[in-house]
Amino acid sequence: MQASEVSRAVAATRSIASSLDLAVDDDAIVLHDSNKLTLRLLPCDVLARVAPVEQQVAQFEVDVAQQLGESGCPVAALEPRVEPRVYERDGFVVTLWTYYEPVTPHAVSPADFAHALEQLHAGMRKLDVPTPHFLDRVEHAHQLLANRERTPALADADRELLRDTLRRLRRAIAERGAAEQLLHGEPHPGNLLTTKNGLLFIDFETCCRGPVEFDLAHAPEEVSEHYPGIDQDLLRECRILVLAIITTWRWDRDDQLPNGRQLGAEWLSQIRAALGRNGLDPHD
Repeated sequence: MQASEVSRAVAATRSIASSLDLAVDDDAIVLHDSNKLTLRLLPCDVLARVAPVEQQVAQFEVDVAQQLGESGCPVAALEPRVEPRVYERDGFVVTLWTYYEPVTPHAVSPADFAHALEQLHAGMRKLDVPTPHFLDRVEHAHQLLANRERTPALADADRELLRDTLRRLRRAIAERGAAEQLLHGEPHPGNLLTTKNGLLFIDFETCCRGPVEFDLAHAPEEVSEHYPGIDQDLLRECRILVLAIITTWRWDRDDQLPNGRQLGAEWLSQIRAALGRNGLDPHD
């Protein structure tokens, strides 16, 4: 979130929380600041997710998380002391969630990660909600690459590499005709909490439809070894596709991920290495 917006976003969130009779100090702890702001409110100990009105899909996220929680899936819960809905003030939308105190930091085992993701997918198969298709992200990435004003710092050779990689892998994955279902969309380790209640997934604004291999492409490679029934060739293609998509995002002039441009440069090298390692020629 732009620095000029942060103080306004915090003030709007504090105002909403106070109006709901939640005790809130003058300051809030910023836990994460990207396109969306994540705050810890004290002393009520509530986690707030805040976004500009025009950039949000908050109601969708609330609906999905609520349904998954009710079906027993490993997901973070909405704040139980207030109505589970989207709140709006001063140009921002705010959703309020349970804050989970992290347990003693330790690496999540690949087996535990895979089991939690398998549970989540099982619950998601029971939901019937309209969502984008995972390949819609490829189209959005193509639009960024075609718009040099949005991606002015991207070198021509790198632009062509990303464009050709996206085109090649989109075609290859679509031709496989794999079974599709509702997915988390970005179940990377940053969206998995280690709590005393076990592993819990967060951030459901990225949900989409696609093969489970697309979700697994966001997880550490070892996780797929413990997830049953995976098409390893499809998974390899999805991993490179995901890398090409998120690399394109990093070159968007409006990208707000910390160190995003540095990551974008590193990931371009990883794409070239992955294509060579898997015998894929993006110019086919």
